[in-house]
Amino acid sequence: MPSKVPEGRARGWIVPIGGAENKENDRRILERFVRVCGGAAADIVVIPTASRMHETGSRYEQLFCEIGAARVTVMDFDTRRDCQEPGRLGRIEEATGIFFTGGNQLRVTTLLGGTPVAKLIRARNANGVTVGGTSAGASILSEHMIASGDEGSSAIGGSVKLAPGLGLTNRFIIDQHFRQRDRLGRLCTALAYNPFAIGIGLDEDTAAFIGPDDTLEVEGSGAITIVDGSDISYSSIDAVSDGQPVCMLGLRLHFLVAGATFNLHTRTAAAGALIRPKE
Repeated sequence: MPSKVPEGRARGWIVPIGGAENKENDRRILERFVRVCGGAAADIVVIPTASRMHETGSRYEQLFCEIGAARVTVMDFDTRRDCQEPGRLGRIEEATGIFFTGGNQLRVTTLLGGTPVAKLIRARNANGVTVGGTSAGASILSEHMIASGDEGSSAIGGSVKLAPGLGLTNRFIIDQHFRQRDRLGRLCTALAYNPFAIGIGLDEDTAAFIGPDDTLEVEGSGAITIVDGSDISYSSIDAVSDGQPVCMLGLRLHFLVAGATFNLHTRTAAAGALIRPKE
């Protein structure tokens, strides 16, 4: 469950990224992540546990240092026992930002789920620390996580498997590499199981910067697809067999690009100041 925000405090930023963010000539997403972590005073812990590539953590360490973070530490977890070490917990207590890399989201949740590290990260976010992640590292941030699923634009019974995520919030379900891997159907299917949540489909090189006021702002070169199931009037998800299409009535979709916003509390979208009509 999400940690309660202490009285007089504001929750930290939550920053899911759709994967394949630009790391070379236009690093606006990573640069903004450093800014919301404190800019020149940013103290970031990179957790590359989702990836089996040894260079993943050091690559982000280099990037965040080049952008101007004051301190960056790579902290991998190979066993659940690692998640109890006082030294690791103390380092997370010091951080102003925590970043999860891409890879396999189930590797993160099976190693960190229910451990002191997971509980501490939730508590630190509730106390104002920024937590973000890219690709699989984005999927884990919410309470309900898409573990796997089929590609395609239609909702299909049994086409998606859900698992518990890190649990920073229960307001949304995240999917990534969204347009590139044709994942609208599986996100809609996930929402058929849980219409309370808001679906956030992140294109590659695109991020949702979700502020303490629960307003999401888009950053990056792609789009974010918002799927709002709060007004669903009918769903056949309870009646169809696996592999059969699902009938859903009343879904609302928004396609947001850089500068556009969506309030997760009021469920209202706005085009944003950065969008200009053609002359």
